[in-house]
Amino acid sequence: MELQSVKAYLTELQANNNRDWYHAHKQDFVRANADFEAFIGAVMEGISAFDPDAASHHPKDLTFKLVRDTRFSHDKSPYQPAFRAHIGPKGKLPIPVGYYIMLKPGNQSFLGGGLFADMFKDATAMVRQAIADKPEEWADILAAPSFSEYFTVGGTALKKVPAGFDPEHPQAAYLKHKSWYLEVPIQDEELDDAERLVDQAVSMFARMKPFHDFLNDALAKFEMPSR
Repeated sequence: MELQSVKAYLTELQANNNRDWYHAHKQDFVRANADFEAFIGAVMEGISAFDPDAASHHPKDLTFKLVRDTRFSHDKSPYQPAFRAHIGPKGKLPIPVGYYIMLKPGNQSFLGGGLFADMFKDATAMVRQAIADKPEEWADILAAPSFSEYFTVGGTALKKVPAGFDPEHPQAAYLKHKSWYLEVPIQDEELDDAERLVDQAVSMFARMKPFHDFLNDALAKFEMPSR
């Protein structure tokens, strides 16, 4: 298992983000994609030890396409020069929350977790209510050394605590959030040692597990909107 093919392919795609180059280098993509899926498979094997439900899918069903939807974007580049995957109980669906990996040269790679999808108002409401109802449990998760040493909770947020919640609540700062996520950056040179990166990913994801358990308990009754 190696990720040099991923790094090389994506670096070239960044510099040649057009359909002619993409189709002329289809075999390079096939090789890099296979190596990325092997990497995801190795990470999933590690995750299975502490979160078997999240590791129950095939790697190819967890990855995202390179093709971008440019209809509403000023950037008309046809491809996203990144390999991405979401490892969750329902595959790559964002809810239940799972473990996110993005490999993108230019020191833009990261390991992620939590709820990124702030477009689902019902999900946001469920998590807010859980934080409001269980402030001590939430605080304990965030204060645990195994968590606080590595993570800071990010996410889009309102300027004020939303209506219906106490502005003086001990977790008021998190009640403002519309999403609650974690990110661990990956430097380009770390892609040169795939086995070490697998170990790092599994270690970070294991530390995220209590955070995910809280969110997924809150989201237990969430239903993905039908298209």
